[in-house]
Amino acid sequence: MNQKINIQAAVKRKNTPKAAELRAWALAACQGPCDITLRIVGEAEARAMNQQFRGKDYATNVLTFDYMQAPVVMADVVICAEVVAREAVALNKPEAEHWAHLVVHGCLHAQGYDHETNARDAFKMEALESWLMVGVLGLQDPYAA
Repeated sequence: MNQKINIQAAVKRKNTPKAAELRAWALAACQGPCDITLRIVGEAEARAMNQQFRGKDYATNVLTFDYMQAPVVMADVVICAEVVAREAVALNKPEAEHWAHLVVHGCLHAQGYDHETNARDAFKMEALESWLMVGVLGLQDPYAA
């Protein structure tokens, strides 16, 4: 199975995971052939992209641009480093685990899961995220209380 994960870092923070970690998390979430670029950005770029593509004027944690789902998943997953760091503190979670969750989350979106407009997919997506985080990556369940 051909799985390619590219890493682009437009910003660097002290706690940004290494490329190998980002790749491992993305590969764990990919259920078939893929060509995904993970792009790590700052708040200004995340805000501009969220405004341009979703009409929302704030920096969001992760944006997924899925271009093709078959026969190969092709997508860009954009993650805002500053938002991830703030959310991890607010959620009282280790920053690396929040990163892992958002990489998994973005890669599932790339494969067609949609939690925002499809309740059935939301349930499946959350269950799959929990299973991947705990059962595959050995991390905490992001949805556990």
